[in-house]
Amino acid sequence: MEKKATSNETAPLTSKKDVSDCNEGGDCKENGLLVRNPKTALRLVEDGNKVHPSQGDKGEAAQISNGYSGVPSSVPCNGMGEVEDAQCTAPAATTTTTTTTSTTCGAEGQQQLMELEDRETWSKKIDFLLSVIGYAVDLGNVWRFPYICYQNGGGAFLIPYTIMAIFGGIPLFYMELALGQYHRNGCISIWRKICPIFKGIGFAICVIDLYVASYYNTIMAWAFYYLVSSFTSELPWTKCTNAWNTGNCTNYFSKDNVSWSQHSISPAEEFYTRQVLQVHRSNGLDDLGGISWQLTLCLLLIFTIVYFSIWKGVKTSGKVVWVTATFPYIILFILLVRGATLPGAWRGVLYYLKPDWQKLLATEVWVDAAAQIFFSLGPGFGVLLAYASYNKFHNNCYQDALVTSTVNCVTSFVSGFVIFTVLGYMAEMRNEDVSEVAKDTGPSLLFITYAEAIANMPASTFFAIIFFLMLLTLGLDSTFAGLEGVITGVLDEFPHVWSKRRELFVLGLTIVCFLGSLATLTFGGAYVVKLFEEYATGPAVLTVVFLEAIAVAWFYGITQFCNDVKEMLGFTPGWYWRVCWVAISPIFLLFVTCSFLSNPPELRLFDYNYPYWTTVVGYCIGTSSVICIPIYMVYRLIITPGTLKERILKSITPETATEIPFGDIRMNAV
Repeated sequence: MEKKATSNETAPLTSKKDVSDCNEGGDCKENGLLVRNPKTALRLVEDGNKVHPSQGDKGEAAQISNGYSGVPSSVPCNGMGEVEDAQCTAPAATTTTTTTTSTTCGAEGQQQLMELEDRETWSKKIDFLLSVIGYAVDLGNVWRFPYICYQNGGGAFLIPYTIMAIFGGIPLFYMELALGQYHRNGCISIWRKICPIFKGIGFAICVIDLYVASYYNTIMAWAFYYLVSSFTSELPWTKCTNAWNTGNCTNYFSKDNVSWSQHSISPAEEFYTRQVLQVHRSNGLDDLGGISWQLTLCLLLIFTIVYFSIWKGVKTSGKVVWVTATFPYIILFILLVRGATLPGAWRGVLYYLKPDWQKLLATEVWVDAAAQIFFSLGPGFGVLLAYASYNKFHNNCYQDALVTSTVNCVTSFVSGFVIFTVLGYMAEMRNEDVSEVAKDTGPSLLFITYAEAIANMPASTFFAIIFFLMLLTLGLDSTFAGLEGVITGVLDEFPHVWSKRRELFVLGLTIVCFLGSLATLTFGGAYVVKLFEEYATGPAVLTVVFLEAIAVAWFYGITQFCNDVKEMLGFTPGWYWRVCWVAISPIFLLFVTCSFLSNPPELRLFDYNYPYWTTVVGYCIGTSSVICIPIYMVYRLIITPGTLKERILKSITPETATEIPFGDIRMNAV
């Protein structure tokens, strides 16, 4: 039943009644809003900037910044918050509840007025779940986890992997979902409601996402090239008589007796390196060569699909993921059944799972486990914040975090069986050990080893088509998510510029990403992809999430954050979650970051050893995103008035209240 607003809730500016009615130790009723006790959180309030609702506005309502509704109100004010004849009125919309809200005048008030519009939400809960699963389950689940697992002790690796997931990955995953859902903002503007001095984290996230978009989609272009090439009766990487083959090409799957020498190259490898990538036409990073027009067309088509999938927001992308997030599981099941029926499949499974307990004593195994679970779940890219911000306020994000992270980890584990049953088959055909067959890592494991195995199966064309379709769908929903992180962040930060021009902004963003990918489309583009993959995202994202965890747990306050979760879900996170957020997860991130920085990877791709200067370039690329954080901190302290102490206090105090539903009235939460 709809409740009537009390006189205190709608008292006009000239009312003789007190505008503030506080209970000691409890909440304050201030200007028609329930406000948390100032003792529990720092709060800067400018009384002169508040808007007092009038009695005649009870029947109308306006949309507030986090997507819920409140009564519009008008107040005489000018741009400086002073009383004038002009009226500042919030936009009105019909609602079923009678509530009140406050607005600010001036420049900040104008931005808040833009935020009063209705925020888009997911059409169905399943749209959100599939989007998050599609984001978390990507190409890395198929190639990275199986390789790291057998390299670090097989079945024994599952122990550090599970421990790192429980105490590091899942708590961070849950934290970002809760933050996004409660504050209902993207990765930039959300910091106004948490700790403004850390707002540079949002800009750093956007830069990282742009770097990822510049190389990740190129890998999908390779997969698309393979997909198009698969529509033939005989796959082109099964023989050595093509124009791109060399004298070293040796097809050991042929019926003729062939001798495999040290210089022998499989037709699948030559197709990948000489036809798709054409790396033989480049001398390395200092001479990338020309641009491959075939890959450029493939990438252009991919970005076209991406644009029309996300240009309208989560209403459209939430429908597309019904295909892109579910299709890979159908294909994985088909490939798993097919792989299990191949001769020698058991050899691959045994190699994949056979535990090497001695490996658990090696530090690098635990580092790899921590890095794998972190990059698999994907906090720190702004995606979880963006997707959760479109949830309903009381959605059970705790349950969502457990379900989606579990699905992601299980998918990685099952993908290992899909890969290693086929590797066991190849070892059987070559009469070699599985370790000799499984030398390829990264994309080469998919585009050379697995492609070669598929080519020599019965019904090879069918399995090649569905396999590369699976790779495309795995990559597409991850791209949707990455770009949505940037889009939501920018649109929430600059609503007065882009809120009504989403389609135009998304078009500009995709064009920028396409142009930024041109270096990866050159003949030496594979070298650029490897460099960005190792340096542009790894340490930068780890640093971003480490600072994010510190800002939330130590500056915003773990008690405050847990109270936010309780307001959404009805229960407070237990001591396990609190300890993880305050100490274990930051230590987990610091551990992985320091391990990476102390032992930077020595890059090598095919026969090309990366020169030393590329390491310097790599660190410069990684630093270019993280540098946004200290730059904004300095900028924030400069523009904030007062003494140094006052500037610091204001910079770590939430400057914008988060409105949350509280029965039929609004609670203005800080």
